[in-house]
Amino acid sequence: MSGAAAVCALSGTAPGQTSPDYRLDIASTTLELSPRVRIRTTAYNGQSPGPLLRFKEGQAVTIEVTNRTNRPEVVHWHGLFLPPSVDGAIEEGTPAIAPGAVARYTFIPQPRGFRWYHTHVMAMDDLTRGQYSGQHGPLLIDPRDDLGRYDQEFVISLHDWQARVSASEDGSMNLSYEVSTVNGRTLGSDEPLRVREGQRILLHVLNTSPTEPHWLAFAGHAMRVVALDGNAVPAPKEVPMLRLAPAERVCALVDMTNPGVWVLGEVRKHVYSAGMGVIVEYAGRSGAPRWDQPARLLWNYEQFSAAKEPGPTPAETINIPLVFESVFHGHGGMESWTINGKSFPETSAAPLSQGKRYRLKFVNRSSDDHPLHLHRHSFELRSLGAPLDARATPARSGRGIIKDVVLVDAQTQAEVEFTADHPGPSLFHCHQQDHMDRGFMLLFNYA
Repeated sequence: MSGAAAVCALSGTAPGQTSPDYRLDIASTTLELSPRVRIRTTAYNGQSPGPLLRFKEGQAVTIEVTNRTNRPEVVHWHGLFLPPSVDGAIEEGTPAIAPGAVARYTFIPQPRGFRWYHTHVMAMDDLTRGQYSGQHGPLLIDPRDDLGRYDQEFVISLHDWQARVSASEDGSMNLSYEVSTVNGRTLGSDEPLRVREGQRILLHVLNTSPTEPHWLAFAGHAMRVVALDGNAVPAPKEVPMLRLAPAERVCALVDMTNPGVWVLGEVRKHVYSAGMGVIVEYAGRSGAPRWDQPARLLWNYEQFSAAKEPGPTPAETINIPLVFESVFHGHGGMESWTINGKSFPETSAAPLSQGKRYRLKFVNRSSDDHPLHLHRHSFELRSLGAPLDARATPARSGRGIIKDVVLVDAQTQAEVEFTADHPGPSLFHCHQQDHMDRGFMLLFNYA
C-alpha cells in the first residue's frame, strides 16, 4: 500500500483488516488538572493528552475512532503525508464523524519523527470546542534505522485551559487562560520525571495550546535541540530554553549530570504560576524542587540552520505571495482575518502543478504573530524575520530546516519552500484556533 492508497471508512471495516491497531474514543470526560481544579471537557480515551500512538515507518496502521459526543468531529493527523480523504480536515474532503459513528483510518505512516493528532473542528465563540478542549495527543513514527543513543525518552505536552475573553485597551478582544499544564497536570500535582545521574534523556515537547506560544527551560540543565517538528535539524545546538508556537514540536537531548530535584517549566512567570511545569527527580535525591528563573526570552530558528547561506531563488521556483491582515469590527468585537484581502472560504490561490517547487512569501501586516501550518507537506525555511520594508534589515537564513509550522512575527516577512508532491486539496492556515475560526485559511489545489 502506498500513501495514496490510504483508506478512511465510516461506520465500517477497512479492507483486509478486522482488528484496528489503535482505538480512540471521543467523549466527554472530567479531568483533574490539580487537586483543586477539575474541568469538564472532550478528550480521547478519557485522558488529555490522548494516548501516545507509536508507528513504524512504512508499516501500515489502522486506527478506529468512535465519536461518542453529540456533535460531528474529525481527527487531523498533523505532519503526516496523507491523502485528503484521510488527513483530517473537512475542508479538504475528509468525512466528518457523525455523533455515534465510527471511522477507520488505514494508512502508511510517513514521514518519520514526532507528529501529533488533534481535532480540526471550528470553535468560534464556544471556548470548549476545538483546541480549547482536551482533544490532542502525541504521535511518533519510528524510523527503520537507528534512533541514536539515549537512555530514556519523555513526551511533554503543553496545554492551556479555561480560556477567557477580555477587552484590550484598543477595544479588541484578547484570550487568556486560568490554568496551564504539562501532560494535563499542574506543577507539583503529577509524578516527577525520574532519572539517574549519567543518563542521556530525549525530550519530545509538543505545544497543543489553542493560541499561546510557550518558552520552556530546564533548571540546572541545557537542552541540545536535534529536531524541529519531527525533522532532524542541520546543526544541532545546546540552548538554555525552547520556544514552541501552537502546534510546534521540539526534540532535545539532555545529559543528566547535575543531581538534584529540578523543574522543567515555562519561563514566563505568569504562565509558570498558572501551573506549567513538571518536577524532574534524580534517583536518591529529595527535597524541594529548584527553579532558576531566566532573565530573558531566548530563541531563534536560524541557529539550527545549515552553515551555507541560501543562494538566489532558482528560476523554476514559483513565488506565491500571501499577505495577512486583520479586519477590526469595532469596540468589543473579535477581528476577522484575511489572506490577500479575503477571508475563508473566499480565499483562493492559483492551482499548483505536481512536482513543481513553490516559495510561499509570507507578509504579516498585522500586529499578531502567526504560527502557519501547511497540511500534508513539509517545507524548508528560507528567509526569516525581515521587516516589511525588506531594504531596512536583511532577512535571516533558515536554510535546511524542515518544518510544518513556522511562527511569523508581527510586522515581518518570511519565506518557505516546498515541492508539490502530495496531490489533492491541501489546507493552509494559522494554527491559532481563534484566527483559523475567523477566516485565516486557504485551500491549495493540484491534481
